[in-house]
Amino acid sequence: MPWLTLIADTDAEHAEALSEALLELGALSVDLLDADADTPDEQAIFGEPGEPPPGVWQHNRVSALFNDDQDVAAILRQAANKIGLKDLPEHRIETLADNDWVRLTQSQFDPIPISPRLWIVPTWHTPSDPNAINIVLDPGLAFGTGSHPTTRLCLRWLDNNIKGGESVLDYGCGSGILAIAALKLGAARAVGVDVDSQAVVASRDNAVANQVENVQFYMPNYAPKDTYDVVVANILTNPLRMLAPLLANATRQGGRIVLSGILEEQAQDVMDIYAQWFDLDAPVFEDGWSCLSGTKR
Repeated sequence: MPWLTLIADTDAEHAEALSEALLELGALSVDLLDADADTPDEQAIFGEPGEPPPGVWQHNRVSALFNDDQDVAAILRQAANKIGLKDLPEHRIETLADNDWVRLTQSQFDPIPISPRLWIVPTWHTPSDPNAINIVLDPGLAFGTGSHPTTRLCLRWLDNNIKGGESVLDYGCGSGILAIAALKLGAARAVGVDVDSQAVVASRDNAVANQVENVQFYMPNYAPKDTYDVVVANILTNPLRMLAPLLANATRQGGRIVLSGILEEQAQDVMDIYAQWFDLDAPVFEDGWSCLSGTKR
């Protein structure tokens, strides 16, 4: 059976109310996303230690799923009236075909070669090279499967620079992929930190699945106040700006920092901030994204 998907853009004032109204009027599910995602205006909504939460996104994209026999346009009009919107939000209605969603999802995630010796392998695949360093990882609730350019950029940096015995902080760990990769590449111990409790749980599960030891994952307020040989943060530009003093303090003198989640046009701005503490390398770019690295003075 096919479904209908309503995709509507609205502001922060009306996003949650519109979502609730659509659910009350028959939507099977509703997702709320940042309408500015993957642009310079992308906005983080999680608060960081010592900072108040920024709140909801300013430009929201509401995605609602309906049975195909429902009049979605009429439902949107009812929802808009219910919450006091005089004008309908900009929107479109798409047909979502019925599929074997498990197989379809799995078909989109083949093993990902990061380098000749480092691969990301979903559990439903056999490693292409059993002798390689294979990180077992499935797509899930937390960011970081190796498919996004920012994750690949950080993994390649780790592959090229972990020599053995390092301590590593993965700030904004998501799935835990970078901490796990660092350990498999020879790091001695790793700590992962994320503001999302689901990411912390996912990271712990992935560490068990990959049989790595000497790694712990924490919410920010519970993380140890240590310094590390390598600090890696694959987040977004705005949090990286705000977190600069914290990440600099977590890097030991002579240690290395690796930053990603930065659009290419934002790289220089981030470099200017971190140049207060680090001698920075030339940035590396892939598909419009940046990876910055440097050595703590």
